[in-house]
Amino acid sequence: MNHESSIKFAFFGSSRMSVVVLEELKTAGLTPIFVVTTPDKPQGRKLVLTPNVVKTWAISNRVHVFDFGKFDKVAIDSLSKETTGGSVSVFIVASYGKILPSSVINIPPRKTLNIHPSLLPKYRGPSPLQQAILDDTKRTGVTIMRIDEQMDHGPIVAQKEIIMNEWPVYEDFEEMMAKEGAHLLASILPEWIAGKLPEMEQDHSKATTTRKFIKEDGLIDFTGDQYKNFRKIQAFHEWPQSYFFIDHASRKIRIKITSASFTNGKLEIIKVIPEGSSEISFSDFQKGYKFSL
Repeated sequence: MNHESSIKFAFFGSSRMSVVVLEELKTAGLTPIFVVTTPDKPQGRKLVLTPNVVKTWAISNRVHVFDFGKFDKVAIDSLSKETTGGSVSVFIVASYGKILPSSVINIPPRKTLNIHPSLLPKYRGPSPLQQAILDDTKRTGVTIMRIDEQMDHGPIVAQKEIIMNEWPVYEDFEEMMAKEGAHLLASILPEWIAGKLPEMEQDHSKATTTRKFIKEDGLIDFTGDQYKNFRKIQAFHEWPQSYFFIDHASRKIRIKITSASFTNGKLEIIKVIPEGSSEISFSDFQKGYKFSL
């Protein structure tokens, strides 16, 4: 179904998940009037200022892009100017990474909707997908919510439950959930903009909150629960990556785990990256470093 002529929205995002959502919306005939993302960041050894993936997507799709460092008066005035007169009906947020102030979320007539990859009020905050894997929460899903001033606190507009039979690596889980969220959003946007879709207050007494993970969270203890270890490897596949230490040549070296499986109640490490080396099979690593589990 092509909604392009009737749905006018702006999009806020800054990550790879945001781009998956943008691509799915584009396939459904929904392209934003403009995009808001975060400023270019220095990258590489020469610290060259580089746009993020969302800005790159916007430029390649000829969509006007704002990359505000903060929402000051200039930013608010710019957004208001681009939104007034029916130019934009609603703001859509997907993995933007910052809490938007009320001066932003209330600009468009149909306010601001967020795609959140969990069944709110469960798993609010920055790491819902990783936490779902770590907790083995196989009854999961995506939520479309209207944003208010608190984190993932606003009323629910739509939800879709998704049952996971097994855990993929984080990147694949993220892509799947981003696509599901985009499809759900595309299906409800016409009714939302027409003012025909009711919203439901979250049960705040049942809310749980996720946190940002740190490198130390990736440490694997092979004496512990092996299925828990597998879930940690999958959840932290991209960052911070799971790892363990071995003593080798009179020093302690870090071994990153890049691939693993869990079958018949047993964890199998498939590939690793020893500190200072390239990725190798775990069996070759065991032979070369005389290591066994």
